[in-house]
Amino acid sequence: MIAATTVPKDNKEARIWQDKLLTKPKSLPFPITFETNEDLKWSSIDKRFLIWLIFFFSIKNQFGFSLLFLRLSSYLNSQRDRLFVKFNGLSQHRFQIYCDRRQLYWFQRFLEDQQIKKEGKNSHSSGLFILRSAQLSWREDKKKNTGKPWNDNRLVLFCTVDTRFWSAEGTQVAREEKRAKILKTIDNMKKKGELTANQQAFVQKKHTTLAKLHNLFPRPSRKLYQGKENIVLGVAMGLSKPATVAIVDGNTGKAIAFRSIKQLLGKNYRLLNRQRQQKQALSRLRHKAQKRASDNQKGESNLGEYVDRLIAKAIVKLAKEYQASAIAVPKIEDMREIVQSEIKAKAEAKIPGYEEGQKKYAKQYRINIHNWSYGRLIENITNQASKSGIAIAEVKQSVRGSPMKNALSIAIAFYNKNT
Repeated sequence: MIAATTVPKDNKEARIWQDKLLTKPKSLPFPITFETNEDLKWSSIDKRFLIWLIFFFSIKNQFGFSLLFLRLSSYLNSQRDRLFVKFNGLSQHRFQIYCDRRQLYWFQRFLEDQQIKKEGKNSHSSGLFILRSAQLSWREDKKKNTGKPWNDNRLVLFCTVDTRFWSAEGTQVAREEKRAKILKTIDNMKKKGELTANQQAFVQKKHTTLAKLHNLFPRPSRKLYQGKENIVLGVAMGLSKPATVAIVDGNTGKAIAFRSIKQLLGKNYRLLNRQRQQKQALSRLRHKAQKRASDNQKGESNLGEYVDRLIAKAIVKLAKEYQASAIAVPKIEDMREIVQSEIKAKAEAKIPGYEEGQKKYAKQYRINIHNWSYGRLIENITNQASKSGIAIAEVKQSVRGSPMKNALSIAIAFYNKNT
């Protein structure tokens, strides 16, 4: 509407408008977020039903139903580990979970937690469930093109878990945190003096939750990670080098070891270069599409996400190796300024004293290197660290200095702030 009634201020604004107008709108509906874990109801094949069916068809077998019995037995065996889920608001539909063996045990634990709470007549708290929240969304299947959205796309379930609840030791730590938070809320309510009926009901509900926290779910025992308080791992991020790591001794303020992005990825470093080449190719395709005034929405592969996971795993593995107590990463809101400063510094060093040449070089440098998804990388590091029980925090990164110096500064800044 704005483009039809308003003239753009300059060529830059005109290109922005053109990009938006030529971007193909998303045909998939918005995802549904379930913020409470009890919005999902888990189930599996009823074993009593299986036994009854096998018994029934065993009797029928002598009357010529042998082929049907064999087919039924084969089907039941294939369905033995199948799990199903219903969602609050979509309870008329039951969805079957398809996943690989690495993920299956998580879904089995979701079901077990729910069953224990049900069999205990609601004496357990869902606040100690491993599952925290979930999101149901559509994912486009590019291999199919029937013209029917329900055939061309598939439903994907994203689950958020608290890995501390996987072990008995981690559950104890999380329970004490929840208990302290509830007691503080109750004390604050009591300080208000005389309470209304609704406030009294709220306090009573908190007391009930407090009592339920004493009933723990059965969890396997696993020793909690114990890092050395004086050892901190700092991660610096930049445009040409997505991650550079420094292991620092906070007592001395000196680095124990450094790791470049090439050292972190090892033999997988070639994947980083491949990802950059793909982004360059997509950029050229978008530019050509823009010139032809055609659709310029070109999708990217999942290679970037895969490289992020490899980097995150390498960083957490290094933190464990040196027994780091925490991982410090840059604040995501500072990354734009950091990247711009890096480009400017490279342009000034390459072409000193010639401003126009510096601008051209900076533009070409952006095309060749491309901006990394720093938010995604930080999220992957956070997820990997939380699984191991390693603390993680965001620290302001300097816009100047080498990657190694910045990684060192980030680690020292975190240590000084927390001692």
